[in-house]
Amino acid sequence: MEKLSNFVGSENINLIQSMSVFINPGFMLTCDAARELYHQSAEKMPIIDYHCHLVPQMIAENYRFNDLTEVWLGGDHYKWRALRANGVPEEYITGNKSSYEKFEKWAETVPYTMRNPLYHWTHLELARVFGVYDLLKPETARAIYDDCTAKLHTEDYRAQKLMTRFDVRVVCTTDDPADSLEYHIKIKENPFGVKVLPTWRPDKAMDIGNPAAYKEYIAKLSAAAGVAITDYDSLLEALRIRHKFFGEMGCRLSDHGLETFYAADYTTKEIDTIFRSAIAGNAPSAEELLKFRSAMLFDFGVMDAEAGWTQQFHVGAIRNNNSRMLKVLGPDTGYDSIHDLSCAASGNRLFDRLASADRLAKTILYCLNPGDFEVLATMAYNFNDGTAAGKMQLGSGWWFLDQESGMRRQMETLSVLGLLSRFVGMLTDSRSFISYPRHEYFRRILCSVIGEDIEKGKLPVSEMPFIHRMVRDISYNNAEKFFNF
Repeated sequence: MEKLSNFVGSENINLIQSMSVFINPGFMLTCDAARELYHQSAEKMPIIDYHCHLVPQMIAENYRFNDLTEVWLGGDHYKWRALRANGVPEEYITGNKSSYEKFEKWAETVPYTMRNPLYHWTHLELARVFGVYDLLKPETARAIYDDCTAKLHTEDYRAQKLMTRFDVRVVCTTDDPADSLEYHIKIKENPFGVKVLPTWRPDKAMDIGNPAAYKEYIAKLSAAAGVAITDYDSLLEALRIRHKFFGEMGCRLSDHGLETFYAADYTTKEIDTIFRSAIAGNAPSAEELLKFRSAMLFDFGVMDAEAGWTQQFHVGAIRNNNSRMLKVLGPDTGYDSIHDLSCAASGNRLFDRLASADRLAKTILYCLNPGDFEVLATMAYNFNDGTAAGKMQLGSGWWFLDQESGMRRQMETLSVLGLLSRFVGMLTDSRSFISYPRHEYFRRILCSVIGEDIEKGKLPVSEMPFIHRMVRDISYNNAEKFFNF
């Protein structure tokens, strides 16, 4: 225990000397070099959370949470899947059981999540957000629930304070082109120390597979842009108007949630015909759907390049697989999984089209299928052109890969096939205001990956000043420069 004293203040020594304290200064740090890198460099850096799903209204209104169940279990699909796997009835997950009854089932489940990242996240969030170092289990459930709920009723635990507590400098939400951004405007008019910026997520604009829903969406987009959308040209006009408005509101990134990339051949006339047919209520053929998505992805890429934004592509999810539960609960309730569609040929073709037109924006590629890490890393590096460091790069571990083995594999792939030192680092991809300790989790793993190489003689000890700078850059500096917030 003497070594830990090098990294913590004397006021914490008594706490960490107990072997029962799971979250201690050495948590997840596998060697001395890792501990040095983390405590001297990574730990001190602020946070840029450039991709998340926080609700802007909750930020603008400085939301006060009712209890620990609401802030911790509400909308958390990771936890819902674990609860179901542990045999917990749905009424205790998304049903009408009381908040404490739901929390009690989570406390019963947590011990069974050992070796699942939820076990680490749970205790890291308890420690960092609420100052609770006890392990969550049935015996501690009542005390932890009461203690944390009481804190949530204070001013220091409202939405905005939960963000400033972790020295968050920038947060990028996920927003549809037709969104009013009214709450972003309110936040801008009433700043609280964190930049809250929109992110352009235009998936619905290319989703012509459900003509009735698409026609309704086009009406909403038309009203937002003040443009009568009757053909493909007017659709692009409306999207450009909204794209410009998002830019005026500080948007610097787009995001696309795709099964795979789309890059079929098409003509402008074909796309106009397909669009007119869709808004007339006709379902497209598989070929028409592919062509329309291909055209839209290219045109979105052009808009981003002209605006100087960064485009993000999340590929490889197959969604809403449980049709019975989709009817009961709707989408985004924990029934999505990893897809296995090919993405190499279509992705390279899409980016080649944009590069050939000199309209290829900065790009981050995320995969949900771990078998695609190397595919996306090599794809990205086909199109780096010297205009920006890390212009095209493999993004952090996403969704099911947002855990130690996934993060390590992503960093190993990026290191071997690219430049880890230019990596823009971690994001939460979360709907929760208490997910910021995931940045700490990532940084501890990053420092362990690099520290292990130092101790194995794979990296020179003489270059520790540069390595410390590299850790600080990946933790914060690279993102700040790359996105130009």
